[in-house]
Amino acid sequence: MPTSVCPECDEEVYVDADAEQGDRIICEECQSDLIVVGLDPVELDLSDGSEDSFDDDDYEDDEYEADRY
Repeated sequence: MPTSVCPECDEEVYVDADAEQGDRIICEECQSDLIVVGLDPVELDLSDGSEDSFDDDDYEDDEYEADRY
């Protein structure tokens, strides 16, 4: 399993082997919200807390909300 270092607490963080760039994970040590920014080698950065991606269902919900107002 690939690992990286938490940019907040410097602890080793395990990342799923099938992780993709943009995936969000939580540091088990300090509970920081992290985002995968590199894959070879695995690099992590602090997430700004915003949703960087969304699936088609989220898009449809947002479109529906916009049409209601």
